[in-house]
Amino acid sequence: MSHPPNESNYPSPRDGHEADPPRRRRPSPRILVGTSAALAALVAAGLIGVSVIGNDGRTDQGVDIGTPPPVSGATPPPSIANETSPPAPEALPPAPTVFYQQAGPPAGSPLEAVEPMSIDVSNEQTGTMLPTGLIGISLEATDLASPQLSGDNAEIVSSLTGLGKPMLRFGGNAVDRRFFWTSTGEPTPSNLTGDEAHPVRAVGPADLERINTLLEAADATISLTVDLAHFDPARAADMAKHATGIFGDRLVGITVGNEPNGYPSTGLRPDDWGVEEYLGELKQYADAIYAVAPDVPIVGPGTYSESWWEPFAQADLPQEKVLSFHHYPLSQCDGAKDPLGEPIMENLMAAPIHERAQDYRLQAMAPANAAGLSTWIPETGISACPGSNETTETHASALWTVDYALSAAKLGIPKLSFHSSLITCQGGPPMSSICTGGAYLQPDGTFHERANWYGQSLVAEMPAGWFLESSQSGGGLAYSYAVQHDDGSLSVILVNENNPETAAQTDVTISLPDGAHTGVMTQMNGPSYGAENETLIDGREAPPIPAADRPSIPGFVPGTTEVALPITAGTATVFTFTF
Repeated sequence: MSHPPNESNYPSPRDGHEADPPRRRRPSPRILVGTSAALAALVAAGLIGVSVIGNDGRTDQGVDIGTPPPVSGATPPPSIANETSPPAPEALPPAPTVFYQQAGPPAGSPLEAVEPMSIDVSNEQTGTMLPTGLIGISLEATDLASPQLSGDNAEIVSSLTGLGKPMLRFGGNAVDRRFFWTSTGEPTPSNLTGDEAHPVRAVGPADLERINTLLEAADATISLTVDLAHFDPARAADMAKHATGIFGDRLVGITVGNEPNGYPSTGLRPDDWGVEEYLGELKQYADAIYAVAPDVPIVGPGTYSESWWEPFAQADLPQEKVLSFHHYPLSQCDGAKDPLGEPIMENLMAAPIHERAQDYRLQAMAPANAAGLSTWIPETGISACPGSNETTETHASALWTVDYALSAAKLGIPKLSFHSSLITCQGGPPMSSICTGGAYLQPDGTFHERANWYGQSLVAEMPAGWFLESSQSGGGLAYSYAVQHDDGSLSVILVNENNPETAAQTDVTISLPDGAHTGVMTQMNGPSYGAENETLIDGREAPPIPAADRPSIPGFVPGTTEVALPITAGTATVFTFTF
């Protein structure tokens, strides 16, 4: 699968698209959680939120990918089944009195029955984990020069802290076209060209110092991309030297060039330039970077072409490598060659997008696993097609995001960065999960979150843990995941992608491996697939709250090994249990 190369993965302002005016976070009266005086206290205090965990149990796509490399520093918690001398049973807590109240289907909806769903969770681990820092944001390299990216900007700090401990990846098409690194204040070369929406930017050490204040404020990490189109290993090494001195351990990787497989078609290299030429230039860059920053991995090749993955995995570089690829599942912009890849709602909310994404990611992981490398997706989103389409800015994009992130983590992919923009919400790229307030191209310093950000936040706020084997049956268009956390708690997440305008609630039964002392839940919902700026988590435009503050699952009884309840369509629900 590939997406067509273009000047930017963003829509051009010439497309004439303008997003709806941004909305600020505020409590919403539409959904209430809880049914007692305690509920009123929760709502008044704004304590209605959630934490997510889980993964798709269907990863066998007929591709032999080997064994994912272990996550550094990760030690699996003991399995319940391995307890040979269990302690005396603890007294069960009192029955809960505050329960979660879901939003129901829209009034007047024609309710189509959905087959009941069963989720059976075992105590056997899959060998892969939901890591800290899974969710990240991808930005253009020129955004390093933006004064908005500072620890003093409370708006961007808030947007990033809602994504856990994200990785900020700077790259995109700008790095090889409009980006110039200088530590000595040289003039920007005249051969770099841009436009009003995509200007040429010079970046220096002072910019990295400012970016570091943002990383510290948001407890984030950073991955950088250096210019390969204008061959200059020494300049790239100079940037790496300053970056490692400023960011320290927060610098987790450096990529050489952005999507180099597309260079010939965009005029950055001759028509006969290919993977062999790339590897030769990559080696020169890697050697120069290793001399000044030996502990920083090279992340690459950062392509959307399958034929480049194995050669990179086998490349002889002096430093650690991480295999990376870019993935936009619905990027057949006119649908002529691949109707299932066209960015339309019919494809977004359908089983093939999940199945094809699994297969594509497994193909990318195969050479990485064989070489003992980790695999990252530092640039992703639903579609790379320019302009708006019926999949962007929608509640359906939030549902897709939850499933895409969790299924990737269960496969063994520890980092995903969703491509975004600092261009204003008005007239800016609708695929971006964050955007800035103000008139077109006149940012006012505020930041706003779109629907897919809420899906990212739901996943990112979950504690780290190990995926458990689980099975599901029924449920229509739905996916489930289970994660055992380091403290022994268990989270089950259900992504119910059935149409919220037409589908009835699904009767769901969750079978647990042991009797649970407590069971709480949180839920992301929206009124329709195509709803824009209406995705909420527990009735609020805000990240989920800690599991300890969540209301109980309706009907939950302490000590039970099974919970059963109806779940509204078009939701992502996280159930968290303690034992």
